[in-house]
Amino acid sequence: MLNFQDLYDTYADEVYRFAYWLAGDTAEAEDVTSETFVRAWVRRSVIRTETLKAYLFTIARNTYLQRRRKASRQVELEDVHEATGPGPDRLAEARLELIEVRRLLQTVPEIDRAAFVLRVQHELPYDEIARVLQVSLAAAKVKVHRVRKKLLTHRAESEDQ
Repeated sequence: MLNFQDLYDTYADEVYRFAYWLAGDTAEAEDVTSETFVRAWVRRSVIRTETLKAYLFTIARNTYLQRRRKASRQVELEDVHEATGPGPDRLAEARLELIEVRRLLQTVPEIDRAAFVLRVQHELPYDEIARVLQVSLAAAKVKVHRVRKKLLTHRAESEDQ
């Protein structure tokens, strides 16, 4: 009775060399060899031991040709879009700036912070902000202005240091 380990130990080197000469590449030859033995083992009921080596070489060749046909239909994609986003250093910088802005926003009164976030983050017009916060239009504008001024002042102080 033929077991897989004996089959592999006996013929793997020869099948690999054959596949290597066909493919000219070690990785490709290893893949073809592996697939050859899997296919042979799956169909082991049709193997005749007197033609085993020829049978394995036939499987190896057919496997190699099948892989080449598949490869010829595949086209390598070209990278036509260059990376336009910021690099990792800029992303890290932006993250630190965001943390600092959040920290500063926590120091202003809640109603001012809410007005600023509604304007900057949610892009609401001032009259909508006034309606949401139940303040006058002028008060909504002043609240957003105060927070912007505080953030700009802090940024200017940070750059001077």
